[in-house]
Amino acid sequence: MKIKNFQIKKQNISRILIGSNNKGKIKEIRDLIPNKVKILSTGDFNLKSPKENGKTFAENSFIKAKYYSKKTNMVCIADDSGIEIDILNKAPGIYSARWGGKKGNFNLAMNKVYNELSKKSKNWQNKKIKARFVCALTIFWSSSKFITVTGKVEGSISKKKLGKNGFGYDPIFIPNGYKITYGQMKYSKKIKKDHRFKAFRRIRKFF
Repeated sequence: MKIKNFQIKKQNISRILIGSNNKGKIKEIRDLIPNKVKILSTGDFNLKSPKENGKTFAENSFIKAKYYSKKTNMVCIADDSGIEIDILNKAPGIYSARWGGKKGNFNLAMNKVYNELSKKSKNWQNKKIKARFVCALTIFWSSSKFITVTGKVEGSISKKKLGKNGFGYDPIFIPNGYKITYGQMKYSKKIKKDHRFKAFRRIRKFF
């Protein structure tokens, strides 16, 4: 699948669907969108998630945005995001959520990260394990036009889970320039610096 953005003129979106069933993602995307925009979620339509069979974050983001837009005849914004760990050949990557099993248990997913790191290096805690959060956002219009953008934040993996804020892998990711994990960071600070914000600021002109 090739993702090729349309050349879309500035459009002021007044009503949009957030194409996700992940409560953490819905909250973060909702808080990035201006208050003047009416926001609906997949729960308002009782929609299940589509099969994500893309090979990249951008492809999976596109799949979700298109699916939900066509189901509701609404403009839809959808996110696909995850963590890449260099020493693990950029795993879990697009499979970040799936590392948590069918129930999306991210404690299980983070434990799996530590188990995989231990397999690679018994003393990995003494090294800087480079990693990054990646977010692809797609806005899909019912006219079949769309735009996909990506945001990234470089950082490293903490030696243990720290903090209870955020969601997903936040408790084990330390962004460059900080000594604390996203899980320890105040939400109001994190949302202005993370990968989702970096992606969103490239499309906020549509709002």
